[in-house]
Amino acid sequence: MKYSKRIIALLLVCVTALAAFAGCSNNTSETKATESTTAESTTAESTTAESKTDGIDYMALVNKTHALPDDWEKKLETIHMKNSIKDDVEVEKKAYDAYLRLKADLEKEDIFVDLDSARRSVAEQQRIMDEFTEEYGADYAAKTVAKPGYSEHHTGLALDLYLIIDGKDVTENEDMIKYTDIWAKIHKLLPNYGFILRYLEGSEHITGYGYEPWHIRYIDNVEVAKEITDKGITFEEYLKTASGNKVEIDYGKSKLYSKDELKEAVVQIKCQFAFYKGLELKSIRYAGDDAATDKKLKQFQKKNPDAKYTKVAEFLMDFSTSSDTSGTTFTPNHDYDEYQWWLAASKDDGWEIVDFGY
Repeated sequence: MKYSKRIIALLLVCVTALAAFAGCSNNTSETKATESTTAESTTAESTTAESKTDGIDYMALVNKTHALPDDWEKKLETIHMKNSIKDDVEVEKKAYDAYLRLKADLEKEDIFVDLDSARRSVAEQQRIMDEFTEEYGADYAAKTVAKPGYSEHHTGLALDLYLIIDGKDVTENEDMIKYTDIWAKIHKLLPNYGFILRYLEGSEHITGYGYEPWHIRYIDNVEVAKEITDKGITFEEYLKTASGNKVEIDYGKSKLYSKDELKEAVVQIKCQFAFYKGLELKSIRYAGDDAATDKKLKQFQKKNPDAKYTKVAEFLMDFSTSSDTSGTTFTPNHDYDEYQWWLAASKDDGWEIVDFGY
């Protein structure tokens, strides 16, 4: 089964801030946007799982190394709503109520948003993984689709917004990211309703995802949300599952690649790094143009001829491990220096990691 760009975008394991997430575009009137809060509130349908128990933990961490709690889907109570482009979106009930209040407050500032996506079940994620594996192979599926059980969207507390500008739905992520002033105003209001911005720029090695101004997370605690926002830290750092140490990035001087190209490569490396438990990143540096030889390019072209690589780059990383490196092959309590990362890219596609290690 072929998937639209917009669906694939929701499933990407890691993306850069300027990656071409895609979406459907549809015109809608500003009046419709203004009135949508009331319409959603009156037409939303509440659905409770059959065996609901004591409720969910709104501070639960779900990321690349922390799975959704086993009993989560039994406890979850959700709302179904239709957004302005008539898509069905499922959201945890309290998160949806908070979103409506946020939305109403934003509309007072002439800022109009809607929900692009929220909850996606583990079963649905597994179905998508299976279909991608069947059609594109296991390697591609693993790189493209978030591992079932490890997506924050399973919680129903992660909301992806889109903008409505001059009455038109702006759902393409590469278009939305241009509205920096609007997102800044939205982010400022988030903690007032118990939301945080989930994926911060520069924190890809912690969250595992590139900067996403549209991805917000409900934690049901205004004071904690304000503390996280005011400190400019990630949810992982607040919960002390990750270190907030400063990471040194050295892009060097390249005649082959622009700084933006090198930044995009670094984001990919940092996202991959987030998969590994018990590691603390110290620095990443571009190995220099001399490493980007035709011999290396041909080596990776031969390894993956379908990719049609046209460029290659090497980066060197320094990091340390803790006493717990379970699930990895890294030595506990060890400092790693000049750990190699090789990336390649074709003319029309972005960087991908093709090799790493000593």
